[in-house]
Amino acid sequence: MPPRPHPLAVSRTADLMNRAITNMWKRGLTVQPPLDPDFLWAKGSRGFAREDEVSIRAPEDVADFRARLEALCRSLREEAGLNALGHTMAYGQIVAAIEKRHALGRLWRERPELAETDIAPPIAVVGQMRAGTTRLHRLLAADPRHAGTRFCNAVDPVPPAPGHFDWRPLKMRAGLAIARLVNPWLDSQHPFGATRADEELGWLTTALDVCAFEAQWHIPSYVRFSEGRDAAPLYREFARILRTDAAYMGDAERPRVLKCPKFAEDIPALLAELPATRLIVTRREPEDVLASSVSLVAAQSAFQSGDLSLERMRLEWERKLALREARMAAALDHFDGPLAKVDFTALGRDWQAEIAQIYTALGLTLTDAALQAMGAEQARAANGAHHAHRSQIAGFSAS
Repeated sequence: MPPRPHPLAVSRTADLMNRAITNMWKRGLTVQPPLDPDFLWAKGSRGFAREDEVSIRAPEDVADFRARLEALCRSLREEAGLNALGHTMAYGQIVAAIEKRHALGRLWRERPELAETDIAPPIAVVGQMRAGTTRLHRLLAADPRHAGTRFCNAVDPVPPAPGHFDWRPLKMRAGLAIARLVNPWLDSQHPFGATRADEELGWLTTALDVCAFEAQWHIPSYVRFSEGRDAAPLYREFARILRTDAAYMGDAERPRVLKCPKFAEDIPALLAELPATRLIVTRREPEDVLASSVSLVAAQSAFQSGDLSLERMRLEWERKLALREARMAAALDHFDGPLAKVDFTALGRDWQAEIAQIYTALGLTLTDAALQAMGAEQARAANGAHHAHRSQIAGFSAS
């Protein structure tokens, strides 16, 4: 296991990559790509028809993506203070989002029925990041009667054409290998696996939602821009992707267990698209959530910018977590569907008892097969590298 890092530590691999990219730009071996909406659009839309941008999407959904692209690029240029590696990663992520946007649009133009697939009522794990949502999500997804989203599908929601091999698991394994070199503490922050059940963060990112970006870059104007916008276009795209993924994976009849920290901000938008969703809300002490959240963000930000401040991160994430808490509380006050509440400490003390009360609250039947599968997932998690994150949080708190 890698040694405990300073919260703003940078791995040797990341440092070497940053230096190499900087030198290539200086020597003219490659050109620094501008974070300009038109330039990025030209790169990401190459090889697609103009109709793929619109496809079956409503005009307001098309306009929302374009507006988000403009605002995100401006914030990155003016506020993020990206180094060469961070600039390259931002360029790659945005171009990839544009490519996937077009690829999904093309798919739905050719096969619109995929986006209308009937699915079983989902189960959504809602709560602050670092509040036990991943652990609970994977336990529930382990139930053979439920379904979970493969990590590779969450990152790349575009399925292969009929009769073609699905390369996404292999590509994701290669991608994770590189990511672990850049950030050796990756799995201690969030245990990854190419085909392991994981959050659908990538589906929102494909629509340029802020959630993945604010955890990497200092982009305050884009964060406020996103917080002030109607989230409906994001979740219309999310629902289309979910239905398409269910059709491809052949699990539409099983409840999909969904999870993303952004749900805490957007419960009304989520329910508007998936009204039969059953909710599970996780709780953890606010100070513990804050310390763990900022430790995670610091580790993801450090190798992408030299202009970082731990105090600024603390203040921003204290504000962000309070906003999510307030929006979540307001939404739950008006929710009259199936709802379960889970305490982080109780889940750690007796996960079986917490699972049992969740199933009772949601009107589900807990079977021996489900408990056996969950036990296997629990054993896997118990041996994971993520337990080292506790010492990283201690290091952050002492900094």
